[in-house]
Amino acid sequence: MNILAILIPVSLVLGGLGLAAFFWSIKNHQYDDPKGNAERILSDRFDDEPDKD
Repeated sequence: MNILAILIPVSLVLGGLGLAAFFWSIKNHQYDDPKGNAERILSDRFDDEPDKD
């Protein structure tokens, strides 16, 4: 039972760090790609086709 006194706070700290990193990435616009989406919708190529070079 004493191990739970160590594991629970460690897991809460690690979860908090992961959540903080996620919110940091959202704040710094890591998931935004408006130009890519605008070009992708007009393209005739599909992502699953190989290049024909």
